[in-house]
Amino acid sequence: MKPALVLSRSRSGRGLLTGALLAAVSGSFVVLAPATASADTCGYTSTRIRDIQGAKHISPLNGANVSNVRGVVTAVGSNGFWYQDPCPDTNDATSEALFVYTSRTPTVKAGDEIAVNGKVSEYRPGGSSTANLTITELTSPSITKLGTRTVPAATVIGTGGRIPPGAVIDDDATGDVESSGTFDPATDGIDFYESLEGMLVQINNPVATGPTNQYGEIPVLGDDGANAAVRTTRGGIVLRQNDPNPERILLDDWALAGSTPAVNTGDHFTTAAVGVLDYSFGNFKLQLTQALSRVDGGLSKETTSAPTSGQLAVTTLNVENLDAKDPQSKFDALAAQIVTNLAAPGIVALQEIQDNNGPEGGTPDATQTWAKLINAISAAGGPAYDYRQIDPVNGADGGEPNGNIRVGFLFRTDRVTFVPGTHGDATTAVQVSDSGVSGDRVALSLNPGRIEPGNSAFNDSRKPLVGKFYFNSKPVFVIANHFNSKGGDDPLFGRYQPPTRPSETTRNTQAQIVADFYKKITTIDPNARIIVAGDLNDFEFSTAVGKLTAAGLTDLPATLADGDRYSYIYEGNSQVLDHLLISPALVTAGYAFDAVHTNSEFAVRPTDHDPQIARLNIP
Repeated sequence: MKPALVLSRSRSGRGLLTGALLAAVSGSFVVLAPATASADTCGYTSTRIRDIQGAKHISPLNGANVSNVRGVVTAVGSNGFWYQDPCPDTNDATSEALFVYTSRTPTVKAGDEIAVNGKVSEYRPGGSSTANLTITELTSPSITKLGTRTVPAATVIGTGGRIPPGAVIDDDATGDVESSGTFDPATDGIDFYESLEGMLVQINNPVATGPTNQYGEIPVLGDDGANAAVRTTRGGIVLRQNDPNPERILLDDWALAGSTPAVNTGDHFTTAAVGVLDYSFGNFKLQLTQALSRVDGGLSKETTSAPTSGQLAVTTLNVENLDAKDPQSKFDALAAQIVTNLAAPGIVALQEIQDNNGPEGGTPDATQTWAKLINAISAAGGPAYDYRQIDPVNGADGGEPNGNIRVGFLFRTDRVTFVPGTHGDATTAVQVSDSGVSGDRVALSLNPGRIEPGNSAFNDSRKPLVGKFYFNSKPVFVIANHFNSKGGDDPLFGRYQPPTRPSETTRNTQAQIVADFYKKITTIDPNARIIVAGDLNDFEFSTAVGKLTAAGLTDLPATLADGDRYSYIYEGNSQVLDHLLISPALVTAGYAFDAVHTNSEFAVRPTDHDPQIARLNIP
């Protein structure tokens, strides 16, 4: 659920003053020297909005009462409004606009020229314990209407205006960006947007780098992405290790009498995006003041090639909290992708299968969920599939409350044989032994079996599941995973720079456990055919994935060209979270790998993850 609307208030609120520069603070009122009063066509001789904003994240007048701060209303929200000085100076580092928090629907409207008295405050969306930046604003305001005036022209972000930094969010802060580092809008993305806080801005020829999300937000690049890199082949922009793409910005509809259109990645709009620059939930946002209409970019879902008779196709797919009570349309859409877009692979490692009634609570049994998916595949014209999985301990594996998500395997019964054995349970760890059988030396004590389910690294998280299959009479091991989420990490545009990512610690431990299990198999049989699959919730350049590749596995997404290397889009950044890694024997035998873009780029989709598929040569 989207947090309460009050938390999405603009970042642009600024305080009010009676003079131009701070000389002293007497009681709760600021005494100003008139030295910086501007001689301009506005005729404003009292404190200017830019004096309140200052060239920093926290107002130099924070906590002060100010008066007669003048400007023109540019946009109105449900609990406040933005206004802007119509006579800016030449200093790009200081914003010319503020948000005025009224706590109720304001009576002003765009074009009103006003004078405001109030208290300068720094409001932090979500509370003081969050990593969000603050919004400078005026609170407890008294407002005098002076007349009407033309709304100030929007500042262009992009070609012909101010170009945002293309790779750096912040490179000089040491902890809290609000109190450390230098304020450098020319090179630091976080300072660039802060210097425009609350101002009316315009983005020309915006292109969507991700679909409209559930909150109506649309990530875009200006100028059709001319000042951005690296772009995906389908219109997005790729997250890279040293480039979080600060040129992205979110369009939102809080100040709009209406809603944003549903768009896909690569879509355009009939007009420029115009609005006030806001901040909430870890992101700068352009709160639209003019409605947008979509121009369909014609994006279609990808389809991969079918395997040959000597190839085993293995897929990983996160089905996003799938339970038997979900609409049949979701099952049908997933089934159509498996049958058509993925050419009915031999093995599908699934993540986020829920129990039969999902978040309603009850037992962890998921037989109805699996059956509904298999029946949908059959109805879509697909081959017969069976499944293997292990029910978790009720409430022990994290995810949506009461949903009991888990990993599991779908497999084609005409292509693959699941090796008979003792079916594992939720708490017993699978063991590996040497069978002594030539060509099939590795035996599992449980099939399927969970890998170290009692390890604290998997508390409130999904346990890895290993399954042994035969394809063309050859043994194949698949380890399905769904590592710990990134919940609790700092946002890219948060107050702490560089962002801290405490969730990585758990994923690194989880990855090492899987790597150690992999090595147990290869110690017995160096030529074992092993696939590590799943939503690892981390990037191809992460430490967690590095632990798996250090054990000898090849990460197949990392082999793709930049423009095709993604399985997920978050806040407009195309990125890899889903992985297939294979052992040296499979690399040597030959393979084809495809990231099949069927979900992440689309506003309407059965899941937010793209499937990854490998066609492995096993003659």
